[in-house]
Amino acid sequence: MELTAFGARYAGMNHVGLKLMSCVICAYDEEARIGEVLRVAALHPLIGEVIVIDDGSRDETSERVRRFPTVKLLRNETNRGKSYSLARGIGAARFEYIILLDADLAGLEGKHLDALALPVIDEVADVTISMRGDSFYRLIGVDFVSGERVLPRSLLADDLEQLASTSRWGAEILINEMIIARGMRVQIIDWKSVNHVAKANKLGPIQGMLSDMVMAREIVRELGPRGLVRQHLALRNGRPRVRPLTA
Repeated sequence: MELTAFGARYAGMNHVGLKLMSCVICAYDEEARIGEVLRVAALHPLIGEVIVIDDGSRDETSERVRRFPTVKLLRNETNRGKSYSLARGIGAARFEYIILLDADLAGLEGKHLDALALPVIDEVADVTISMRGDSFYRLIGVDFVSGERVLPRSLLADDLEQLASTSRWGAEILINEMIIARGMRVQIIDWKSVNHVAKANKLGPIQGMLSDMVMAREIVRELGPRGLVRQHLALRNGRPRVRPLTA
């Protein structure tokens, strides 16, 4: 097991009272990539459980997950979208804090999970959000649709039906609205050496571009231009004080 600096800090501590996290990973056709993420998440000293939701994959994603005996696998019989899958995973989580990870991360190491978890564990922030090295949003200082976050389970526990029924790509948008409405402290964590595997590499250049366009269209439709600007500003300011507006 990799013992990171953060892990060493807690090594030997009695786990009673230690804020362990549930890790929730949604995956669709990620057989070639999810193993790299699970090799890090499943062994991290502050992650008490890893839950993977296979969203009706057509490939061997579930078989790859089953190679990790400590990982809990939930499988949707059909492709239901990330929002539904995320709600299902969070509903199955047992611990006080949730760490959300995408299944197609490249370059992920234990130190990156340390950096994402530490501000919340130490109560310096209520929520952390990653800023990957390849993020389109690096110039504006916050990736408001980042799939890598640490947040309290209580933020979503009472709104799982709403999360499950939001648009396929609207999960992060809805979570942002909850963060802003509660005035939660947000810290952006710079993951310069972590990247997403581009959709063009997974689906081919044309299909990848179309998939990105569909996702962008749904996000804009969910919030509208005014809402997009509001979320960016509110999250970047660290402690949002802007009431959510209907775009």
